[in-house]
Amino acid sequence: MLAVAFRTKGELSLYFKMVDLSWLSAILVGAGCLALGYCIGRHRPTCLFLSSRGAKDTTISKVNKKIKEPLEIEKLADILEDFKMVLVVRNDLKMGKGKIAAQCSHATLGLYKKLLHRAPKALNRWEMCAQPKVVVKIDGEEDMLVLQERAKSLNIPTHITIDAGRTQIAPNSRTVMAILGPIEMVDDVTGGLKLL
Repeated sequence: MLAVAFRTKGELSLYFKMVDLSWLSAILVGAGCLALGYCIGRHRPTCLFLSSRGAKDTTISKVNKKIKEPLEIEKLADILEDFKMVLVVRNDLKMGKGKIAAQCSHATLGLYKKLLHRAPKALNRWEMCAQPKVVVKIDGEEDMLVLQERAKSLNIPTHITIDAGRTQIAPNSRTVMAILGPIEMVDDVTGGLKLL
């Protein structure tokens, strides 16, 4: 309730006129801003605003093209048909089944993202083979790094998942290595390992 005391009826009516005018002025200011924004947008095409942004995007894409050359495995996808992925799990970390499943998922996705733009034919070949995945175990981190170097020497792409250490294992632990390529070449790297 209004608890302001007015001495005369005139003061009361002046107060209500001021209140009515403040609402009216707020509406007029808002409508004016809306009209001004419409006029600016109509007379200044959006390409002016996007042109500087487009230049940045072009520069970034040029840098990315320089860095991300196609992988050697891309050439093999044209001549070889059978591709598979092997997930190499460190056995010394004693991860639970759920943790292993999550780390294998991280490794698969990490390698998939790496190949998506740099070796799409190889990725497509693997997908056309029904995306075969084999999970094997390895004794420790050193052995995993040796396998990764062997894969690199054969130009086979890999991805090693590094855990954040929030649950079962120490931070920055290398948990799972994913490797994808023609079956014979992948077997040259991981063929001696036992299934998990």
